[in-house]
Amino acid sequence: MFLLSGGILVRKRVAIYLSTLLAFAALCQITTTNAARKKPAARIDAEKIRAHVRYMASDALGGRGMGQKGGDAAADYIAAQFKSYGLKPASDPGTYFQSVPMVSMKTLAATAFTLVPGSGEPVALKNLDDFVTSNESQAESADVDAPVVFVGYGIAAPEYQWDDYKGYDLKGKVALLFVNEPISNDPKFFKGKALTYYGRWTYKFEETARRGALATLIIHRSDLASYGWNVVRNSWGTERSYLERDGTPKLQAASWIQLEVAKKLVGMAGLDLDKLFEQAQTREFQPVELPVRLKAHVASRMRPIVSHNVVALLEGSDPNRNNEAVLYTAHYDHLGIDTSETGDNIYNGAVDNATGCGILLELARTWAKAKKAPPRSILFAAVTAEEQGLLGSEFLGKKLQFLYADPILDLNFDALAPLGLPEEVEVTGAERTTFYPAVEAAAKEFGFAIRPDANPEAGHYYRSDHFSLARVGIPSFSISQGLKFKGHDVAWGEAQARDYVKNHYHQPSDEYRTDWDIKGLAEMARFGYELGLSAATQPQAIEWQPGDEFEKVRKKLAREEINGDVLFAGRSDLSAVHLEPIAYPPLARQTRISGIVVLQVSVAESGTVEHVEILKGHPLLQQAAAESVGRWKFAPRSGEPRIFELKCEFALRGFDVSARNPRLFIVAEPLYLLILASPPIINPEIGRSAS
Repeated sequence: MFLLSGGILVRKRVAIYLSTLLAFAALCQITTTNAARKKPAARIDAEKIRAHVRYMASDALGGRGMGQKGGDAAADYIAAQFKSYGLKPASDPGTYFQSVPMVSMKTLAATAFTLVPGSGEPVALKNLDDFVTSNESQAESADVDAPVVFVGYGIAAPEYQWDDYKGYDLKGKVALLFVNEPISNDPKFFKGKALTYYGRWTYKFEETARRGALATLIIHRSDLASYGWNVVRNSWGTERSYLERDGTPKLQAASWIQLEVAKKLVGMAGLDLDKLFEQAQTREFQPVELPVRLKAHVASRMRPIVSHNVVALLEGSDPNRNNEAVLYTAHYDHLGIDTSETGDNIYNGAVDNATGCGILLELARTWAKAKKAPPRSILFAAVTAEEQGLLGSEFLGKKLQFLYADPILDLNFDALAPLGLPEEVEVTGAERTTFYPAVEAAAKEFGFAIRPDANPEAGHYYRSDHFSLARVGIPSFSISQGLKFKGHDVAWGEAQARDYVKNHYHQPSDEYRTDWDIKGLAEMARFGYELGLSAATQPQAIEWQPGDEFEKVRKKLAREEINGDVLFAGRSDLSAVHLEPIAYPPLARQTRISGIVVLQVSVAESGTVEHVEILKGHPLLQQAAAESVGRWKFAPRSGEPRIFELKCEFALRGFDVSARNPRLFIVAEPLYLLILASPPIINPEIGRSAS
């Protein structure tokens, strides 16, 4: 930690007989001022971080592949460290492990893509060289024979008055689109050069699936994606995993294609891809249905996987505030072993993200050894399946109600280069929160310049696990070094970053080296500790800045609103206007009654609920659910009544610290709502329940 320098100069302005007294007073003032400035430095041990990184990146863990032995071994190692520090298990009852059920899909060699023009010879494409694909619908076999429609960037963003679809029905079609988003230098239009979530490939697949597409072809351009085809191939050429299906629409062929293949595809229609790209930059763009069909057979090996997030708790010291927590996250998974490759086929993931895990573990040890816990609790989560699309943190975010304390801030560590002592720090996204003044103060104390995102067009904010927490409303950002390191200029740092992306990112060469300078990782851990301490002790709440894209969902979270966008995912005809909360009936809570209520709901043209039929459920539960749902309102829509079946599961939390978490509702999956309550506390001395 860098301390403020300087002293207090005292001039003689009084008679000589007072000089000694004044000197003594000045000395007291210096001592008091410096004591106020100086905080106890977090006792971070750089060599302990090195040991964690060395082991996590070793061949013994086989690249920490999710669903592979090495990934499970990494989770066991992290849990063992948490236990050795004396931290409480904070996941599934009595353990450090939060089970994350997933399905792994391996695209097989029998997969075939053929472009079939209206006239002329079909063109067969080569898997991995020309395209990569995965079956998100979680079926072993899928066949697609459908027309290809170019939809620009595939974005519908009403806040920017942008709609690439213009009412075009994608149902049963194949969407062809560019990654990224319209080119802009205007910060009020798609945030200028900074990439928003609309530009991410995950959004493209989600949006086209919502609109009924069978398959989507994302056109790869290195300048737009911010990485080369080798990264796409390495990430998609092995197994890909998905959270277990929850009713959300999914693609049968979620795909990327090479730029030259895309040029050939539109050329079959007599069109020029560069000109289509220019057209896609305007609000006037209209979808272009090409006289070309994609004939695809997607063969997959499917296997269920249960991976684990590893979560531990340091309970806060203030009983009035320890139901809130600062959350530290880092992903422990990487790409594992690719048995189809010869030679070095272990993707060790030393920088990405053994470094973040090393920092997370050293933070956990340091917090656990603190003389006194802060008022709020501290949560530590090593999450799985980041490389598969932030799945572990997505699951964590969807299960906030089951965490042992309510996160108020997430501080994430991902892929920190061990290049020495940093003189800059990157905290992209922190400026979007009301916590930013505390970040600025800490950076000043450490002597760090805060570096703006070096590559805002790459959309790094949406590419790491903090985003999963942000999208459910939790103020979140990652902590990393900038490009200026002690003893080097910025150009040197830029060169190191380019070399890593080009030669090591998502490649077997991302390996631990004995000559790494770990001191900078230790400094990042100290910085993260100070930020966590500030958040855990400050009296005011941490919020998103007014107008931020996550402010709306944050307010819903604070008001305990039901998330209609998630509850009715895949039902574009059901746009919720008002979803009255469903209360856990007091008598059912007192008598410990839980269970599932199933309702069939009919919505009139006006958007009001005209009928609720109870199909299943305990009498004490069903009436509460039916009465509340009967008051729900939706956007008007002409035509036949809209009918849906809703499951409402009433569940009581267990008798443990998790009962302090105030969250009441969780959308377990589309059309499946979980209503939570704490059981009554029985006072054995008086034989009655207490609230």
